[in-house]
Amino acid sequence: MGDKNDIFAVARIRVREKYLLTDADISQMVSMKSAEDVTAFLLDKGWGDGEDQDPERMLAAEELKASGLMKELGIDREIFTILSYPDLYHNLKTAIKEVCTEKAHPEAFYRDTLITPEEMVRIVREKDFDALPSHMKKAAAFAYEAMLVQRDGQKCDVIVDRACLDAMEEVARTSKLELLRDYEESTVAVTNIRIAVRAARTGKSRHFLEDALAPCRSLSVKKLAQAASEGTDALYGFLTEAGFGEAVEALKVSGSAFERWCDNRLIASIRPQKRNSFTLGPVIAYYLARKNEIKTVRIILTAKANGLPEEAVRERMREMYV
Repeated sequence: MGDKNDIFAVARIRVREKYLLTDADISQMVSMKSAEDVTAFLLDKGWGDGEDQDPERMLAAEELKASGLMKELGIDREIFTILSYPDLYHNLKTAIKEVCTEKAHPEAFYRDTLITPEEMVRIVREKDFDALPSHMKKAAAFAYEAMLVQRDGQKCDVIVDRACLDAMEEVARTSKLELLRDYEESTVAVTNIRIAVRAARTGKSRHFLEDALAPCRSLSVKKLAQAASEGTDALYGFLTEAGFGEAVEALKVSGSAFERWCDNRLIASIRPQKRNSFTLGPVIAYYLARKNEIKTVRIILTAKANGLPEEAVRERMREMYV
């Protein structure tokens, strides 16, 4: 896109930002008694088609609106391919397990990805790994072997997840777009911390951690692996010294509070784009903000449908972009 088109796209996004959900909107929905009340509130705000009260169809409609707007603005498809790496690699894992176990789970796939779920299953079934993007080929073959021959689902996950992190770190190092560099770097760092926390709690070895963690600029992966292999106390001490004390405080509250911190950290990495008007950063930030609010609404609806108390729901709430 040229500079004039960038400025036009940002102007369009500035108008759309006014309709993003705020923290006050989220708080109001958390206070509601039922999922039906939340759905009605969102329909009044223009979510869904304005009539269909099925929550999943409403959320699906919002996801299509978000991606549709990006296509309408002519945003480079490669950018959204990069942003969808986690979904694409998730689909690879799901396809491998489906083929190797001969058990289909179509609901487990993400749909809005570069490779359709059906094509991903075909690629794995026919071992046509050359049909995958270059950054996925080797991992796909190794993960398939681990699942088919060794029946090691965990090893399959580690191989694919590490390849995804490496692909994102490559973007963080080489992208010309500052937002992509910052967001991908934050994503890799947060995911590394997630892996380290799970590993520390389950007693995983340092060797396992070195295979699972990806290099990033935000923290020393070597020291992170060592600390996590020594247990949660050592891990908490390292994270605090490395500047991730808020993550430790969240972990001491609950797993839900920690997951909230992870997502809030990513939103913080894109929030500076609200002051940027001369690159595509604000447009991409808007798209990520929409994904975040849809995810948060899904959490609220699920919690209400399962009768979780308000306090438990608030603990899970993500910060909004605006």
